[in-house]
Amino acid sequence: MESSDSVKIAYRPNVALILEDPTGQILIGERRDIAGAWQFPQGGVRKGESFEGALHREVQEEILLAPNSYQIQESKGPYRYQFPKGLEKYGTIGQEQHYFRALFLGEKSLLKMSDTSHEFRALRWIATNEFQLSWLPPMKRPVYKKIFHDFFHLDLASF
Repeated sequence: MESSDSVKIAYRPNVALILEDPTGQILIGERRDIAGAWQFPQGGVRKGESFEGALHREVQEEILLAPNSYQIQESKGPYRYQFPKGLEKYGTIGQEQHYFRALFLGEKSLLKMSDTSHEFRALRWIATNEFQLSWLPPMKRPVYKKIFHDFFHLDLASF
């Protein structure tokens, strides 16, 4: 009989994109399922898929942007968060994310800013210090605080 101490905690591999324009603004999307919830494009990594391959696929699916429209500058991770107690997705209790910061190479007209996909209802460009933790569910806030510190040396709590 297996004890509860031997239960494996599984995190779903995930990638996310911090897309930055040449002026330093970042792209965020408003979730279709939660009005007022803004986040970076993200998605799961399929079995046998590389992190970079998953990133290109997810960005194409979520914001309709081809890989030749941005250039990866750096990647950091993993960052983990757990789903609310009692919630599981794909048999996991949370996500383990790898973030990619990329420079947008195209014209902003390449981006469809509203009704972008099944994931986002809208996109917008903001300055990094405009991001609000209140736009996120509580489970994601510690990760975003760490991401903004690691990538931009910003303390979101002060904004």
